[in-house]
Formats: sequence, structure tokens, C-alpha cells
Amino acid sequence: MGTEDASFDALIDYIKSNRGFDFTGYKRPSLERRIQRRMQEHRLESYDEYRTYLDEHPDEFVDLFNTILINVTAFFRDVPAWEYVRAEIVPRIVEESQDRGGIRVWSTGCASGEEAYTLAIAFAEALSGGSFAERVKIYATDVDEEALSEGRHGIYPAARVENVPADLRERYFEHVDDRYVVKPELRRGVIFGRHDIVQDPPISRIDLLASRNTLMYFKKEAQARILANFHFALRGGGYLFLGKSEMMLARSDLFHPVDVKRRVFQKTGRERQFELPPRPLLEPRRERATERMMQDVGFETAPIAQLVVDSDGTLMLANLQARVLLGVSQRDVGRPLKDLEVSYKPVELRSQLDQVYAERHAITVSGVEWAPGKGATMVMDVQLVPLVSADSEVFGVGISFVDVTRFRRLQEAFEESKHDTETAYEELQSTVEEMETTNEELQSTNEELETTNEELQSTNEELETMNEELSSTNEELEAINDELQQRTEELNETNIFLAAILGSFDGGVVLLDSEMRVTAWNAGARDLFGLDDGQIQGQHFLNLDIGVPVDELRPAVRDALSGNGDREPIEIETRGRNGRTMTCRVRLSPLVPDNGAARGVILFLEPTG
Repeated sequence: MGTEDASFDALIDYIKSNRGFDFTGYKRPSLERRIQRRMQEHRLESYDEYRTYLDEHPDEFVDLFNTILINVTAFFRDVPAWEYVRAEIVPRIVEESQDRGGIRVWSTGCASGEEAYTLAIAFAEALSGGSFAERVKIYATDVDEEALSEGRHGIYPAARVENVPADLRERYFEHVDDRYVVKPELRRGVIFGRHDIVQDPPISRIDLLASRNTLMYFKKEAQARILANFHFALRGGGYLFLGKSEMMLARSDLFHPVDVKRRVFQKTGRERQFELPPRPLLEPRRERATERMMQDVGFETAPIAQLVVDSDGTLMLANLQARVLLGVSQRDVGRPLKDLEVSYKPVELRSQLDQVYAERHAITVSGVEWAPGKGATMVMDVQLVPLVSADSEVFGVGISFVDVTRFRRLQEAFEESKHDTETAYEELQSTVEEMETTNEELQSTNEELETTNEELQSTNEELETMNEELSSTNEELEAINDELQQRTEELNETNIFLAAILGSFDGGVVLLDSEMRVTAWNAGARDLFGLDDGQIQGQHFLNLDIGVPVDELRPAVRDALSGNGDREPIEIETRGRNGRTMTCRVRLSPLVPDNGAARGVILFLEPTG
């Protein structure tokens, strides 16, 4: 590793230890380019110098993070993709959520919140009767606290909401002065919070996850880890909405495409586990206190059906999934389990409970078939886990009903496919030997194509990043251009005003700067001496051959430049453009701004005979 690489790594470690931002997963070329931009701003040569500068100027961290985290976002950004999501994906999620009620949406890398509020508008439009606030929760996360603060306020300039259709803008925004404010009923449905998608655990049970043009800033290893977390976060069949510059899912088995052009994907059945911190053991059971501790475990919101039975055999808790799937009602809570149908359907639980209490360890009953009243037959694994207090007493049992129907069907299909494969194997054996040579050639070609595709993908992501930066620079140049145009118009008006003033004098007027160079020459001077303004502009006055004895005027001009404005007019003999000698009265006046030194001299030449 070179000295410069070591210095760069030391700078990244310094930022992580001092501000908690871990950029090790970001693409190194882009990261180096943005940090060097800040170094050039402060005229620093090395990463070590910039690290020292950060230590001495903590405010620089804000500008550095704003440079690295390019918060380029907009309402309904990439309109065709949003139209597809609004027309196809959102209605599906609303329909599929009828049984479970709530809808959970996650917008990662949300910046100042435009895309999170776009998701809120899409669901508010799909849900009639004002049920958006009760049914939808949108989690908007980012690592930039400043951008998150702007999103929480929900106040945007008029230019930022131009992409919002007029009818939606009127329905979901309030126009205050020159800004638009998100209405409270929409803003309450969006929860902003800091979250690092590389380091922090993902939010779970998500129906739609929007991460648009965020993955392209990370290395491939970090992208793979983030995609695994996204897979864990989504419900079965949940949707992932990416940006147009992100195509890594084409090489992932975690999602299958719904619409590649619009970057919409759906979670596959393959499950990935995410390591969560271990839960503490529950305290010894007491009346009411035990119920509160059980609620803290989170049974009510678990995606699988769960029951809790105390040591007396009383049903203490039944979460939402258990009530829907097993027909348990709230009235059944508090009754002996043996008096309920669920104690023997879909599986005999009473003997299993006795075994758990006797052996004091979890047991699993696999392959239990269950046919709900209106649904198809499903296969479940029933798990019974003893609830142990801090003093090692078993005060209850948690019962989970895990739906493994999909995996059972896949297993059966696999066994059938395996049998068919073994039958066909003997027929294919002779063909395999002939195909091996061809397969090796194709494999070599495929590897070359994959390498080329990876390079093209990396180049495409770099170009997308550069395009975002160019867009930001272009906006700055347009603002500078507008200011220059305004200044030009003011200068033109000033020149016209000056020309009008100079033209109003009957005699000749000559304006000299502090170096005695001619800066203005009116029409009267042109008539006296026959020279246009363009011929003498910028010429030294004392070097002009215009028929004026300039040597006689030299002391007077210098006197005027010193700020003396009380000098009497001078009469000199001049020669006009027709060669005729005439007498001119010359008055000199210093050009003095308010409370300043003389910046030039004004000469008034008036022919007297």
C-alpha cells in the first residue's frame, strides 16, 4: 500500500471515529474525487493536511458530508417509473394488505424527503376514505441529519415541487408565500430517522422498499450486503424499487424482476437471516407485570402466529396472525387452553406442553397440515419454547406456528424433479461427453462477457454519478449567468446615462483616469478635434496630437489628480480639425467618489474665439 493510500485510509478512519460516518463501503475513486474537491477548496496538498484541518475546523465536516453525500432528489423523479409504481405496484400492495391491515414502506437514502413524500402521495391516492394515516407508515432514512431535518419540516421552494402534478400539489401542499408546505395529514404518515444501510439493522416487515440511486455509491461487496439486508427487511413477496442506474439485481438470486426497465423487483422465497442482538430473559411472572413484559417481546406484531400459555395452562396472549389463522378471539384470552379448539387443532398441544415443562427445552412438531375455513391447506412447523425467568423458573410457553407450505411444495417439486432427472440421466450420458468441450468454450466466453459487463456497469454507475454532479454544477452556473446578465443590464443603463450626460454639454468633454488615459470623449470634443471616441479611447492624453498644447495642461491635470478642485480656468491656443487656430477655456475638475481619493480628471473645453 502506498503512502497516499495509507493517508487516505487514515483519514477515513478519523472521520468514522470522530463523526460515526463509515465510508469504507463507498467506491474509492468517487470518494477520493469528492474529498480532493474539498482539499482544493482550502488549497491543501495531502490527506494528512486535510485531516489536521478537520481537527482544527469542525465545521468543515458539514461541507465535507454535503459534498460526499450528493443529496440529488426530487418529487416524482423519473416520471415513467413513478407512473408504473402508482398504477401497478401500489394497488397490489393495498389489495394484499387488506387481511393484515397495515402497510409499511421504507425509503432509504431519502435526503430531504421528496421521494418519501412522493410515496406518501401515491398511497394516499390509492386509499380512499382518508384511511392513509391509519394504514400506512413510511420510514424515511438517511445518514445526513441536516437533510433529515429539512424533510421533517416538509417545507420546499416552489421550484422543487414543479414535478408534482397541479391537482396533487393543490391536494397535498399548502402554498405559503413563495414556498410549499406538506399538509399535516400527509406529513404524519412519514417518519424520518437516521439510519446507515451498511451498519445498522434493517427495518422489518416492509411491503415496499424504495432505494433509488443509492447503491451505486457503494462497492460490490457492500452492495451485496445491503441487498441481503433489503431481502430480510421485506415481507414475503414484498417489492424493491431501485433507481435507473442500479442493475446489480440482475445478478442476484434474492429478487426476481417485475419490470426491469422501471427497476421494480420482488422478493424471492429464499430466506436470509439477519443477526439481531439477543433478547434478555424475562423476569419471574407476576399478575399484570407478566403481561406487560410479554407485550414487550413483540408478539402482537410478529409475522407468524404466536400464542403464550402460562404455567397454569391459561392462554395469556394471542397475536394478530394467530387470531386470523387459528380462529382465536380476544375473548379466548384468559381461558384455559384445554377448553379451546386450538389445543388439539391443528395439532395436539396439551401433551406437547407437558413435555416442554418436563424437559425444559424447546420442541418442534414438523409437517402439520391445517386447512383454514376459507383457505387452501397449508403446512406448518409448530414450535414450543419455554419462557424462563432470571431465576431459571419456567413460567410459561411460547407457541409459534410457522408457515412452511412454500418450502414443502418446493421440496416435493424437487423430489419429483430429482426422480425425472435420474430417469433421463442414462439417456443424456452419451450427450454430456460431446457437450463438455463445447461447454468449456462457452464458459470461457461467458466469463469474458461477464468481465466486460462488470466493467461497463461500473462505468455506467460512474457516469451516472458524474451526471448528478454536472447537474448540480449546471444549476450553479445558471445562477451565476443570471447574475451576470443583471449586472450587464445595469452597466448598459449606466453607459447610456453617461453618454446622455456627456452629450448634453455644448463644448468638449474629456474624461481621464488616474493614469491620464482617455476613458471618455464626447461629441463636442469630436467636433473640435475631428477624432472619434474609438480612435483615442485608452490613449495617454499627453501623447495625443490633437492641436492642444498638452504640456501647458500637465501641471493643471496633476494638480487636479491630487484632489485640488479650486483651480481657475485656463485659456490656451488650440488648432481645430480644419487647421484654424482658436482660443479655448479649459476647466479641470477632479473625479472624486464619496470620501475617497481622486480617480480621474474631467476637462471641459469651451471655444471662446
